[in-house]
Amino acid sequence: MNLKLYRARQQLNIKIMKTKITGLFIAVVLSFGLLPEITKAQNYKVAVADIMIIKRQKLGAFQLTKTIGADGVEVDMGGMGPRPTFENTLAVDSVRKQFLDKSKELNLEIPSLAMTGFFAQPFATRETAVAAVGDCITTMKQMGVKVAFLPLGVSDPNTKPEMRAAVVERLKQVGKMAGKEGVVIAIGTSLDAKGQLALLKDIGSPAIKSYFNFQDAADHNRDISTELETLGAKNIAMIHCSDTDGVWLQNDPKIDMKKVKATLDKIGWSGWLVIERSRDVNDVHNVKKNFSANTAYVKSVFQK
Repeated sequence: MNLKLYRARQQLNIKIMKTKITGLFIAVVLSFGLLPEITKAQNYKVAVADIMIIKRQKLGAFQLTKTIGADGVEVDMGGMGPRPTFENTLAVDSVRKQFLDKSKELNLEIPSLAMTGFFAQPFATRETAVAAVGDCITTMKQMGVKVAFLPLGVSDPNTKPEMRAAVVERLKQVGKMAGKEGVVIAIGTSLDAKGQLALLKDIGSPAIKSYFNFQDAADHNRDISTELETLGAKNIAMIHCSDTDGVWLQNDPKIDMKKVKATLDKIGWSGWLVIERSRDVNDVHNVKKNFSANTAYVKSVFQK
């Protein structure tokens, strides 16, 4: 036999034997559960709400967010008042471009738009409410934003149960609009997790999800982790990661942030944690100090 051919066959036999041994070893290890479970890495990012850092739909929100140390900023759609829709300067091409250019320049994301005008305006009865949400969806598409916050505010089914039917009917319409454009409208209510699940079931649209708020749970003495587990990862679009003003998050006895992270890890949720409040009540107007402290703390827990 040719010496080169003989050596090639020998090397091939050695490789085959090594493969068999390796396969046997892995099989034995797996059978005894000796390998750690391999799980998908979860991704948490931290943002601030422009309206709460006193930069509602202002270009300066980006530089302030960068100074605070957050990964992104939730941009508000502007006020409503007696107008049929939002006072939205982002509808102007040149203004919208400035916002997008600035976010890119500072390496910041816009995870969501916020329709905070509905805190005071009744989504359930306002004649132009659905059309106004449609305007927000248009802006979302123009800016490449996938989630928008819709607080039900004065139409909250928890405090105004008589408005529930109208809210469901209108959110069904909104769900069709959002689903068609491939975006999600994340609603904010003070309902407990079971109540939110029931509401989402009645709406019946995958484009309508919950914008979970730690403050709502804490204000009603609900365990945040239990609420998150009950609601489930697939029903949560984003999280408002803050409490009523009083103390910074790191000093808040009502929120066990490490337990919250463990719960979110457990249910397999990943996404944006948006800080609204949790300002030091003795220095509530110090935006940089309050939001920098809270952002640093949330990142220390969620982005180790």
